[in-house]
Amino acid sequence: MFLEFIYPLVKFFTPFNVFMYLTFRGAYAALTTLLICFMLGPRVIEMLRSLKVGQSVRPDGPETHLRKSGTPTMGGVFIIFSVLISMLLWMDVGSWKVWLVLGAFVSLSVIGFADDYLKVIRHNSAGLPAWGKLAGQFAVAAAVTLILYFSGGENVTLLYIPFFKNAVVDLGFLWVPFGMLLIVGDSNAVNFSDGLDGLLAGLLILVFMTLAILTYISGRIDYSSYLGIPYIPDAGELTVFCLAVVGACVGFLWFNAHPAEVFMGDVGSLSLGGVVAVISLVIKKEALCLVVGGVFLLEIASVIIQVLFFKLRKKRVFKMAPLHHHFELSGWAETKVVIRFWILGGLFAIIALSTLKIQ
Repeated sequence: MFLEFIYPLVKFFTPFNVFMYLTFRGAYAALTTLLICFMLGPRVIEMLRSLKVGQSVRPDGPETHLRKSGTPTMGGVFIIFSVLISMLLWMDVGSWKVWLVLGAFVSLSVIGFADDYLKVIRHNSAGLPAWGKLAGQFAVAAAVTLILYFSGGENVTLLYIPFFKNAVVDLGFLWVPFGMLLIVGDSNAVNFSDGLDGLLAGLLILVFMTLAILTYISGRIDYSSYLGIPYIPDAGELTVFCLAVVGACVGFLWFNAHPAEVFMGDVGSLSLGGVVAVISLVIKKEALCLVVGGVFLLEIASVIIQVLFFKLRKKRVFKMAPLHHHFELSGWAETKVVIRFWILGGLFAIIALSTLKIQ
């Protein structure tokens, strides 16, 4: 919005030209979300507490988690709100790719909100039925992938693999179901990773910082040509969104750090996880998305392995799934698990960025 109002004034006051720079708008989008979270955080937490919007804790989980029962949840609402306000101020409103990402972001947050709301009113961890949640996620994913398929250009169905310079295969229309599975899978993988104080917020900061770099260079014809990656017109505007999310997650982490004053809830985790995949589809980094979010991949893989192995062999591979609970039950302190997973997330981010030149 600032861009549209201020750009015509550049000819009268040239310093306004700074609003044309993605790095400037991205930095201030992050600062805006951070300040909004700092201002709204205490009020939202107090409101959630007064409404008795408390977290229900699984009785079969680590005993140390029982004291967290009743901690306000659905804190992801002030992440969503701060990002939307920031984007309306700092985005280029003429970019359809940003509107697509925002649409997916809000739609998935509505599904997460419904799931959280049912958990709260029922006073247990059972929210939306699995089929209902998946149906909503697949509907959003189908809308996003079909829009990209019909509007994304002739290279939209090409699949690029890290360490390979050129596209490996053209998926054709199969790219649509592939993209849908990626969005739904990533959304749920991030949701599974939300189980310890500060864990998910810290990991998302690393992921969206990496995505900010990837969107920026993908939207620059000079940088993308030098690195031998697909040039995606207008993808740079997504840098503003990514940095806005970084600022929001930092602001949320202030209240979510151990001992947490508020939990993110599905309203935050489902939307943020799904939008990671949406951005990767837009900038043709579908496979690299799995590397960037390597910790999320490990978390959902541990759940799948645990379920399949128990059904087939009636035995458990892990003491508890997702993976972070396994290490807790193995004797690691909660803060140690969180920090070590952050380190692992940072390593995955470095590996992902390193592949841009190793091809």
